[in-house]
Amino acid sequence: MALDIQCKIAFRWRPNSDSGNNSPLIFPKTTLTKQSSKFTFVTNQTCLSSLHHSSPPPPSNGTRPTSLLVEKYNYNEHQRLRDLLEKLSNTNSCPLQILTDYGDWTKDQFWAVVKFLIHASRSLEVLQVFDMWKNIEKLRINEFYYDKIIGLLGEEGMLEEALSAFQEMKRHGLKPSLGSYNVIIHGFAKKGNFDDALFYLNGMKDDNLAPETDTYDGLIQAYGRYKMYDEIAICVKKMELDGCSPDHITYNLLIREFSQAGLLKRMERVCQTMLSKKMYLQSTTLVAMLEAYARFGILDKMEKVYRRVLNSKNPLKDDLIRKLAEIYIDNYMFSRLDDLGLNVSSRFGATDLVWCLRLLSHACLLSRKGMYSIIQEMQEAKVSWNVTVANIIMLAYLKMKDFTRLRALISQLPPHHVKPDMVTVGILFDAITFGFDGTEIIETWRRMGHLYGVVEMNTDPLVLTAFGKGSFLRKCEEVYCSLETRAREKKTWTYDNLIDLVSEYNGRKPQ
Repeated sequence: MALDIQCKIAFRWRPNSDSGNNSPLIFPKTTLTKQSSKFTFVTNQTCLSSLHHSSPPPPSNGTRPTSLLVEKYNYNEHQRLRDLLEKLSNTNSCPLQILTDYGDWTKDQFWAVVKFLIHASRSLEVLQVFDMWKNIEKLRINEFYYDKIIGLLGEEGMLEEALSAFQEMKRHGLKPSLGSYNVIIHGFAKKGNFDDALFYLNGMKDDNLAPETDTYDGLIQAYGRYKMYDEIAICVKKMELDGCSPDHITYNLLIREFSQAGLLKRMERVCQTMLSKKMYLQSTTLVAMLEAYARFGILDKMEKVYRRVLNSKNPLKDDLIRKLAEIYIDNYMFSRLDDLGLNVSSRFGATDLVWCLRLLSHACLLSRKGMYSIIQEMQEAKVSWNVTVANIIMLAYLKMKDFTRLRALISQLPPHHVKPDMVTVGILFDAITFGFDGTEIIETWRRMGHLYGVVEMNTDPLVLTAFGKGSFLRKCEEVYCSLETRAREKKTWTYDNLIDLVSEYNGRKPQ
């Protein structure tokens, strides 16, 4: 049962809103950064559209003949680029054959073709086109073109092709740039091939190049990816011995890597070093530290960093917000849930999770007045109820044994378009064990077909963290887990099935 980690059943909590996922690039500081889709070279769709509508601008009264010639030249160039890219856009087009037909391309035409191939997911053809084009004019065999090609291939994760161009460059007696070395070093490191990465790091000295912080930062991040934290320390020492002092980006990176690994002492030492150097802690670094302290339940340090995160205006993921809430619940600091909800709401807007936190805060304190105030705010904001909202209030009434309000609230579920889930059913049957007469409600739910539906868990997990599972839900887990695997999996479980199962297990006839 998904209510219990040890015993899984087909109960799945489904959040009411989708949450995004933004994961950082593996090498955010590499000197050959990936260009955006708005690159300066002409691309496939963009250039086709713009060139299609291109026309020579009308000359003004004072235009000189030379200006007219320039405008005519530019228009002709655009026309040629448009024709070239239209040919490439054709199905099964072969850029090598097109180059053969043209005889040669200008520099602008060549880079337009390269960009087209990359954005058309045809990066494997880039090196072939480059080989053919540069051999038409030997002056094109130079460091600029090779460095550019190596960088583009590296951005696409094509390490073998980038390495091939790098080695060919060396065979021509050309000197790769620091950016080209970084592409190769980071490419090997990303794949976990650190021996080759270090080989090329040492090879930079042969070309009289000194590694910069970008070079080491990529290695540090790759070591962190493979959980090689001792190697990170060695890398930092090598960095310093090579006369390359870590900058604020390196220190921020180290803190994030150590925090993700749970190495709090190392994380704090680096943080102290940064503070002593008066360096800036990035907002993503603060969030990583907050996650680490929340993971280990270190409340005082968690709150200290949390205040700094709020000042940074950095958005918090729902998972982290829930983790902070769990720490407050574990420490019986229920009023902090409302503060947390208000802080999140003031910066990023009121979401279902925000209302859950604020309502849960007053429900855990068994404050009818507090719960009513939140419901009033929801009505003023025209926020619809969901099953999480209903179950929070019902659990508070159940804990207070306020059966009058509990019955009234259950009767309000249909007008609010709230469909009971497994937690709602559990609240009703727990109330029955305390003397609540739920016969009419059960029959009503049967007539409405609720109990014949497939079991669902749509309540936010924080609700069960705060109130516990209750007797009925625990009994469901116990009975369900006592069944053989085949018996559990052979049928689609409905609420009626589980009610019958628990009733039979207790030696009673189903109601």
